[in-house]
Amino acid sequence: MDKPHAFVYFVSIRNTSEHTVTLLGRKWVIEHSDGNQMVIEGDKIVGETPRIPPGEEFAYNSYHVANRDAVARGCFHGVDDLGRKVHVSLPAFEMRIPNE
Repeated sequence: MDKPHAFVYFVSIRNTSEHTVTLLGRKWVIEHSDGNQMVIEGDKIVGETPRIPPGEEFAYNSYHVANRDAVARGCFHGVDDLGRKVHVSLPAFEMRIPNE
């Protein structure tokens, strides 16, 4: 079995709208190089429901442990202060195990 590696990633979400946004949850799809997919979704972001005023940002870091290369895609959902739904897509990023 391949040795597992921890991939640390940093996410920053800036509110470019004119309304305060509250993020309520997230969904991530991680596709490993062998074709297996892992879907991670749920309420809150790292245990929080961040409120982001106009022009401000919410930033956090987390990690994923895998024993093969993977690509992660994600999105966040919430509402603005008028009750309108908000959807924030995160660009896909690669998690590559270094050649040893």
